[in-house]
Amino acid sequence: MCGIVGIVGRDDVTPHLLECLKRLEYRGYDSAGAATVHNGKIRRKRSEGKLNRLIKLVNEKPLPGNIGIGHTRWATHGIPNEVNAHPHATSRVALVHNGIIENFQELKIEVENSGHKLVSDTDTEVIVHLITHYIELGQSFQDATAATLRRLEGAFALAIIFSSDENIMIGVRRGSPLAIGYGDGEMFLGSDAFALAPLTHRITYLEDGDWAVIKSDSVVIRDQNDIETKRPIQTTEISGALSGKEGFDHFMLKEIYEQPQVIGDTLSSFINVAEQKISLPQFPFELNNVPKITISACGTAFYAALTAKYWFERIARVSVEVDIASELRYREMPLPEGGLAIFISQSGETADTLAALRYCKKQGQKILSIVNVPESTIARESDSVLQTYAGPEIGVASTKAFTTQLTTLACLVVGLASSNGAISIETEARLVKALAEIPARAAEVLNHDNYLKELANKIAKSNDVLFLGRGTSYPIAMEGALKLKEISYIHAEGYAAGEMKHGPIALVDNGVPVIVIAPSDALIDKTASNMQEVIARGGSVFFLTDFSGHKKLGAMAAHTIALPDVDPFVTPILYSIPVQLIAYHAAVAKNTDVDQPRNLAKSVTVE
Repeated sequence: MCGIVGIVGRDDVTPHLLECLKRLEYRGYDSAGAATVHNGKIRRKRSEGKLNRLIKLVNEKPLPGNIGIGHTRWATHGIPNEVNAHPHATSRVALVHNGIIENFQELKIEVENSGHKLVSDTDTEVIVHLITHYIELGQSFQDATAATLRRLEGAFALAIIFSSDENIMIGVRRGSPLAIGYGDGEMFLGSDAFALAPLTHRITYLEDGDWAVIKSDSVVIRDQNDIETKRPIQTTEISGALSGKEGFDHFMLKEIYEQPQVIGDTLSSFINVAEQKISLPQFPFELNNVPKITISACGTAFYAALTAKYWFERIARVSVEVDIASELRYREMPLPEGGLAIFISQSGETADTLAALRYCKKQGQKILSIVNVPESTIARESDSVLQTYAGPEIGVASTKAFTTQLTTLACLVVGLASSNGAISIETEARLVKALAEIPARAAEVLNHDNYLKELANKIAKSNDVLFLGRGTSYPIAMEGALKLKEISYIHAEGYAAGEMKHGPIALVDNGVPVIVIAPSDALIDKTASNMQEVIARGGSVFFLTDFSGHKKLGAMAAHTIALPDVDPFVTPILYSIPVQLIAYHAAVAKNTDVDQPRNLAKSVTVE
């Protein structure tokens, strides 16, 4: 989603603004811009498209000034073009905005009636004109901002600068994340700590409803009631080095190939190798006595949650309900006293997931989050946190974050099952051994990359693709379909294999590839009958199985990939990798923007 940076410094800030914006590209965007204040005037450059266009404009005509704001925009109100790009400005005020102003239509009428002329299609422009209006009535910067904030409805973050003061910037957080960075005689503002990492490791995360008046050597934070407050300064370990592709053509491919390492890193935080046990952290609640688990997430993380449902119920013998975060709170579902709610998010800032967390918290649930960013809002509002050790994920389509989420959930399941007596010591040792082998087996899967590329080139010629799976392979089928849709723009659907005869089989003909995910577990014979149904109707089956499955059923399929034989418990982690590679190579074959696919954002921070 949109990215915000701001600097109140001592020297020319524009090079640093552009560097920070470069680090925010991973969030997804369709235009970019920056503004500074110099000699009492707001100076601004904006451009549709990629950041390189903005950099070229700035190189041709620099933006001087020791205070400035920058923005990468993901379009909500108004098409992606220069007029709608941020910052929006009047002669007095410039600001950048992440989020949505829900009541902007009525505010727009009001500011236009007061004589202000709006030129964009955005909701953002209303804010800058409203602040300007209050300043024109004689109010101070702070009072004008506070008056405006009282009028705004929605979830948003703002960074605001003023033409008549080159040492004041205001940051606002209401729903969308915002962090303040501390330097030596300079201060910073950013959507996340990753953006500010080259400039500082000392960070304050604004709480929801906070707004801050920032100067080069000070900051005053007020809460949602306009009461001055203090927020802790934290030291972040996020690297200031901009992640490179390290010889890979795309970040996504690099991150796919990092999975053996990051899965191993994540396992290392849970597995006691000597005792063949899972060591969970000390939770501030009794995990064994949880009557029910509710898991919620969005997108790819939701499919990790669906996989975990099979594991929790089959292995730990605990009832689990899984819901898409954007739907959970609207169902107003009853939640049991003492229940546990688990929330999964790569960024830890996903707006719908955060809203669902807050709903469950109000219902008295214990909150456990699984996130890749331990300083994130979701982590801070949870009772306990399990960190995935994926490292920075730049590609918009999640890969290593997904497999480390699965790895973390698998460890949690085994730890719970052991502590509540659902499995024996011998079974725990077997499952731990299976998990410990995954990094090596994942590296073996990557050896199939060239053949997967050949298959993907065939799939890339199709308009529709079906993915089938049973049991824990069903969520992986849906994830495979999502990946293909996200980056290749091919229509794809994932189905439970047994549901084929209930409708989807009508789509099967010789132009529809059917990707069947079927490790040789207890369900493979059932899946075999579904494969035969597809083949009988002219469908071309791409069969992802293991050596045993290949020996048994491989001759049936048009194409078969034999992955390593592993314990059925860990197959969802392993089989995630080939579906990622199929999607990646299909996207490359179609010449799409693999790392930043159209219309998508890495971190969805508005509902």
